[in-house]
Amino acid sequence: MRSRVLACLAAAASAAALLTGPTAAATPQRGCGAPPQEPGTSALRTIESGGLQRTYQLHLPADYHKKRDWPLIVVYHGRGNTGAGTETFSNLSTLPAIVAYPNGVIGLGDGDRQAWQGAPYSAPGVDDVAFTNDLLDELARTLCVDERRVYATGKSNGAGFVGILGCVLADRIAAIAPVAGAFYPNGIDCRPSRPVPVLDFHGTADATIPYTGDADRGLPAIGDWVTAWADRDRCRRQVPDVAIEPDITVERWTGCRRGAEVVHVAVTGGGHTWPGADSYSGGGYTTQTVEAHEVLWQFVRRYSL
Repeated sequence: MRSRVLACLAAAASAAALLTGPTAAATPQRGCGAPPQEPGTSALRTIESGGLQRTYQLHLPADYHKKRDWPLIVVYHGRGNTGAGTETFSNLSTLPAIVAYPNGVIGLGDGDRQAWQGAPYSAPGVDDVAFTNDLLDELARTLCVDERRVYATGKSNGAGFVGILGCVLADRIAAIAPVAGAFYPNGIDCRPSRPVPVLDFHGTADATIPYTGDADRGLPAIGDWVTAWADRDRCRRQVPDVAIEPDITVERWTGCRRGAEVVHVAVTGGGHTWPGADSYSGGGYTTQTVEAHEVLWQFVRRYSL
């Protein structure tokens, strides 16, 4: 059951606490005025970035108020999807956090599909890293955001972009959690400014972004991508794989610098899907053994800048 995965992460959290110590009390940030929308609601909002009008779906938790600071989760949709669509299947808006679902720009190829920087079909000349910086600035200006507890997740092309953010925005993003990631070669020299905690989900039967990689498209094997992050974080130990359930195997790297950890959740037979989604999230088998949003939250909430 999903509780066994959460228990596995809870054990890891106890070990990490010995390395990192207790999290210091957060200081409320500068944007603690009247919220731009009612707590418990989602709304489409617009900002300007790079000369373009960019949009994002913003969700405030039901108990949002300006007397405390709130963690922020930024969620990047897959190619051809939207922030609102990803909100529907991911269940991330049920978490005790502000959640922003930015929208990409229509890229190359057929179908006028929105995409993110770093893929062969990305919109030429669009700087989504700069957009992310602008979005974080805007949210900190208008909301009670704890800027030490900002986390990034996404699916497919969006997950691939989250990998880029881990490389170049480690000073603003405390942890990353890609799902079914499309990690195309992007020419970025990945040297994060600090060790980045990573939680990765991927189905072993993903027909869109194969688990074993796709050399013709430059896609790495998922195991190689995860191991590369363990190397960057200078993790000293790989914990033996744990088969939590018949369709779930958890791999962990511990002893990483500054209390970081790298975790990979492999869904045996899983497709190009969001674990635990109760509506369509992509092709193939969707496990209900774990819910990605729950496991993600238990992982990222341990980390702050």
